[in-house]
Amino acid sequence: MRLTRRSLMAAASLGVLGGLAGRAPGARATQKFGIRAIEKIAWELASRPYQPVSDVLPPQIAALDFDGWRQIAFRPDKSLFPDPTDRFRLQAFHLGHLFRRAVHLNAIRDGKAQPIPYRNEDFDAGNSGLQAGLPADLGHAGWRFNYPLNAPDRHDELISFLGSSYFRFLGQGQVYGLSARGLSLGTGLLDNNEEFPFFRDFWFEAPEHGAGGDTVRFYALLDSPSLTGAYQFDLAPGEVSTLDVTLTLFARKPVYHLGVAPLTSMYFIGENDRHYNDRNKYDDYRPEMHDSDGLRMHFEGDDWIWRPLRNPQVQELSYFHSRKLQGFGLLQRDREFAVYQDIELAYHQRPSYWVEPLGDWGPGRLELVELATKDETADNIVVAWLPTEPLLPERPATYSYRISAGLEFEQPANLAQVVHTFHAPTGALGSKERRPPGSRRFMVDFSGGPLPSIGEDLSKLKLEVNVRGGRLLKAFMRTNAHVEGVRAFIDVVGVPVDTIYLDARLNGPDGPASETWSYRWKAE
Repeated sequence: MRLTRRSLMAAASLGVLGGLAGRAPGARATQKFGIRAIEKIAWELASRPYQPVSDVLPPQIAALDFDGWRQIAFRPDKSLFPDPTDRFRLQAFHLGHLFRRAVHLNAIRDGKAQPIPYRNEDFDAGNSGLQAGLPADLGHAGWRFNYPLNAPDRHDELISFLGSSYFRFLGQGQVYGLSARGLSLGTGLLDNNEEFPFFRDFWFEAPEHGAGGDTVRFYALLDSPSLTGAYQFDLAPGEVSTLDVTLTLFARKPVYHLGVAPLTSMYFIGENDRHYNDRNKYDDYRPEMHDSDGLRMHFEGDDWIWRPLRNPQVQELSYFHSRKLQGFGLLQRDREFAVYQDIELAYHQRPSYWVEPLGDWGPGRLELVELATKDETADNIVVAWLPTEPLLPERPATYSYRISAGLEFEQPANLAQVVHTFHAPTGALGSKERRPPGSRRFMVDFSGGPLPSIGEDLSKLKLEVNVRGGRLLKAFMRTNAHVEGVRAFIDVVGVPVDTIYLDARLNGPDGPASETWSYRWKAE
C-alpha cells in the first residue's frame, strides 16, 4: 500500500482525517479518533525539523540508580484505562535510570482522545525515596497490559513497551526472552550510525470481549531524525498470542537502510559454536544459553530455510534476497530443560516470534546481524526486512504484518525440519585419515515430515549440498533413530580468510523432503 502527501492533503481537505492529539498544534477533533488521525500527526511532524524529546528529569528522579528505579512499582489494583470486565489492566512504568524520555499515554473515549496524566499515587515508591508533588504532565517511561493469560485468577504481564520502539509480548506458558521493535534504521552498518526511533505517544481503545476471545487495539506515534510513523496494533492473547501491526512511514529525508518488523534476541552459546566459547574460557554449568537458536524463513515458491544462529568472533551480516516474503521469525526450537539446565531463567520457555506480511511487501532482503558477545546479557541478534526501494519524503510507505508469539509453530507436513547442527574436525577421532588444513565436518539432524515413514530405507532420499566460497570434500547421510530422522554429514574445506556458505536439503521422489539448512563458516 502506498500513500502520498498529496492524497493525505486531499483527505484532510475532505475531513477524512480525524483530530490531532492534545499536544499537536491546531488540534481539532472532526470525527472518531483513529489511525487516520495518527497518520496526520505523523505527516505534519515529518514536515518539520526533528525535535528530540527532552531527557531532563526532576532532580529526585534523575538521581535514581537502577536499584532505586526498580523499587518504584505500579500499584497492582490500579489501571490507567479501566476494562469493565477487569481482564486488561493498563499499567505504567515510571521514569528514571535509563528511561529518561517521557512517553505520553492517551485514552480514546467517545471517539475523542484524552490524555492520561501522571499520578504519583499510582505508584508504590518502595525504598526509592521518591516524593510526591511531581507534575501531572511528567509522562511515563512506558506501559504494559496485565491479563489473566495463564490462570483466570492471576493477571500476568501480557505485553510491554519500554525504551525506544522496543516491545515484548507473550502467549500461554511463556516467559520473556526476545523483543520486537517498531522499526530499525541503519542496524548493522559499520559506521555505527544507527538511529533508534522512539514511540513518543500512545492511544488506547476500550478492549473488546466476545465469543472469539478478547482483543484490544492501541495506536502509537513514532519519531526519529529521519522519519515519523503512525502505528495501529491489534492484540489477541491466547496459547499463541498474535499482534497485528499496520504502520505508515513519512520520511524527513531519504532513508536507504530501513528495517521493517525487526526482531532482537540473545544468542550466547549453543550446540553449533561451543568451540568459540571454549576459546573464550567461559566457565559455566549450563550447556546452552540463548533466547532464540535459529532464523526461520519462508519465501515465494514454498521455500523454507533454517539458519542456526551463531555468536561470532566479530560482527557478521547475512542477507537473504527475495521478491516476495512469506514469513520469517526468530525461533527457540530446543524446548527440553536438559538443554539449558537453568531453573531460574527458563530458556526452554522463551517464546518464538513469527512475522507474516499481510499483503505484498515487494522486493527486498532479510538482513541478519550477529554481534559478538562474551556473556548472556546482551541482545546480539537482529533480523529485519529491508525493502529494495528507499523511503523518500514524497513517497510514504505502509506495511501490515502479524507477529505471533508461541512455543511451537507448525511445519509443513511434507517437510522435515532441522533440529540439531554440530561441527567438528573432519574424520573420526583416532583415525589416521589426513585432515586437510581449513577443513570442517558439519552434522545436521533432520526430523519429522516424511522421515518417520522412511525408517531405515534411505534410498528414497537424496542429500543436496551447495557450497560457495569453499570446496565440498564429501557428503553423506545416516539414519538417526534418536530424532526419528536423518543425520547429514558434510565435509568442506576453505581458505582461512574466506567465508564459506553452505546449504543442504533432503530431496524425495516428488521434490523437497526437508527445509533448507543454511550456514556460514570461516575456516581457521
